[in-house]
Amino acid sequence: MKRRGEEGWTFMETIIVIAIVLILSSTVGYVAVRNIPRSRVAAAKSQIDSFSAALESFYIDCGRYPNEEEGLAALWAKPDSAEGWAGPYLVKKIPKDPWGHEYVYRNPGAEGFPYGILSYGEDGKEGGADHDADLGSWDG
Repeated sequence: MKRRGEEGWTFMETIIVIAIVLILSSTVGYVAVRNIPRSRVAAAKSQIDSFSAALESFYIDCGRYPNEEEGLAALWAKPDSAEGWAGPYLVKKIPKDPWGHEYVYRNPGAEGFPYGILSYGEDGKEGGADHDADLGSWDG
């Protein structure tokens, strides 16, 4: 005869609960992993936008955008030829893109823009489609 308070779960009930938890956690994990590529694209676009804002501040202070030799590094460390530089214009050094590649800075930029910032996407090569597509500051 069982005493009061000694009731518990049976082995089968415990196995069922564990199975339910595993099913739910694997479903959540699948959804999260499926959205990683989209999250990387969003992160790259956000970083490019913050670089663009910093470049505008650089322009206001120096009267020009950094040349290609100075690159995005001019937003963090003062170039020798940047009169009026009041940076750093970013909170931290220039990060790599979400795929681990360096951002590309061009001056002048594509499509008539004064500068261009781009990430070559997952493959790190110019061109491509889907996750390998290039992301540029002029894409909007």
